[in-house]
Formats: sequence, structure tokens, C-alpha cells
Amino acid sequence: MDSLILTVSCKDRPGIISLVTKFLSENGFNITESDQFNDKETGNFFMRTEFHQIENNYQISKEFMKKLNMKFKESVESKLNMKWDIDLANKNCPVLILVSKEDHCVNNLIYKSKNFNVPIDIKGVVSNHKNLEKSVGKAGIPFHYFPLTTKLKAAQENKILNLFNSTGSELIILARYMQILSEEFCEKLTGKAINIHHSFLPGFKGAKPYHQAHKRGVKIIGATSHYVTKELDEGPIIEQEIIRVNHSMTPEILMEMGKDIESMVLSKSVKLHCEKRIFINDKKTIIFNR
Repeated sequence: MDSLILTVSCKDRPGIISLVTKFLSENGFNITESDQFNDKETGNFFMRTEFHQIENNYQISKEFMKKLNMKFKESVESKLNMKWDIDLANKNCPVLILVSKEDHCVNNLIYKSKNFNVPIDIKGVVSNHKNLEKSVGKAGIPFHYFPLTTKLKAAQENKILNLFNSTGSELIILARYMQILSEEFCEKLTGKAINIHHSFLPGFKGAKPYHQAHKRGVKIIGATSHYVTKELDEGPIIEQEIIRVNHSMTPEILMEMGKDIESMVLSKSVKLHCEKRIFINDKKTIIFNR
């Protein structure tokens, strides 16, 4: 039975949940999962509801979705000033992956997409290097080599945006894409681009962070995923994870452990985004996890 997901965000006020659930009930839907949160600091309200039609002899078509959206707009949005969306729950989100030379994150995403662990449809992989062209091609995914120089930066970013739009992609994943994006590029992709980096920032900036961490004798390493904003590595945090390390481990061992944790954190973040479990709330996120 096909399920649908409704997401709602607005200023909090009495009756929001009642209005939404009444609409679903009156239109023959049954709620299977629902979460809501009122941020008392900002007064913002967030809600994610998964539901399906009680009679399962229907087919979800474009016309069905169009009528449902119109009904919701007339019955609920007209009474509340809100941002909302209704979409299929079992939809594979079309994505574009950006990568430089390291392959651990992109390989993990390709594997999990093919094994249905992360609901994404990879429309293409873009890189400023040719290193991963063969491995990506073997997976049956289009590879796009967009070389980068300082003079070509704006043109390269325009190519990425054009590819993003032409493939119908809804999310860009920076799977260890080692380039600083322009403010204009970031603003056009607000809420539509996820990045991954080691959790040492800002403590270990620049080159060879794991070597720096090793010299300082760190006891934990980790990774952080966040939405991309024009402020470098300052976007709303989605997911973080750490693992303990000790003095006997070389920088190379730390790097390998770091790759594992980066891959895990990034894929989990993408899954949360594609399942519409993340709401951006100013500079932080609200996440309705299972």
C-alpha cells in the first residue's frame, strides 16, 4: 500500500494538529506515523505525518496528487500561513553527487542506493578530477568531468547547476568534494545540498587534519554532516558521530577509521533528508528520527 508524507512548518498556534488530522480523516486517510515539535525559543511549529488511504484500491497518479494538494490548500493552508508539502513515501529522491579524489563516501552511497538502504536515484557524479571515472561508470552511473581553475570556477558551478536542473535532481551531495563553493552557488541550493567533513573543525583546519590530530594525541575522532550555506562549514548540523582512538594508532589508521565514520554519517543524513525527516529551523535542524 502506497503511503504519503505530509510536512508542515509554521508559527505555532492552537488547532494545527487538529486541523491537519481532521483533513486526513475526512478524506479517508489513516495516519501511520506522526511527529510534531514546538520550538519555544522561536515559536515555530514542525510536523511530519505519514499516512495512506484506508481503501487500498486506489492508484496514486499525478491527477490524484494534484487534487489532494488543492484540497489541502483550500481546507488547511487557507486557514494557516504555513509551508507544506505532500509527497510519496516510497519515492527515490533524485540526487547529484559531487566528489574530488576520495571514493569512500560516493562508493558507500552507490552501494546503499542499489541495496535500497538509502532512497536515492543517483542521476550523476560530478568531479573536478578523472580518478573515479571508471569505478562510477562500472556502476552504471553517468560521470561528468568538470575541470576547475580559478578562472573557470563560475563557469564550472553553472555547469553543475544546469546539470542539477536538467536531471531533475532535488539534492546535491558533497561526498568529499574538496572545493569551496561560491556564495551565489550556496544560496541557490539552500536546503538542497549536504556536506560531510571531519569533526575536528575548527580545531584542526587546513591540510592533513588527521596528522594534526595524531600529533595532539586526540582521544576521539568523528564526522559532521550539515547543510551547505555561504558560511563555510557553518550550516545547520544534521548528524554527528564519534569513535574512540588511542596513542598506538598511526595517522593512516585514523584516516581509515575516519573514512568509515564519514561514510556512515553522510549516508544517514541523506536518508533522513530523503525521508523528509529534517526541518531547517534558522541555524539548526529539527529531525524526526525513527
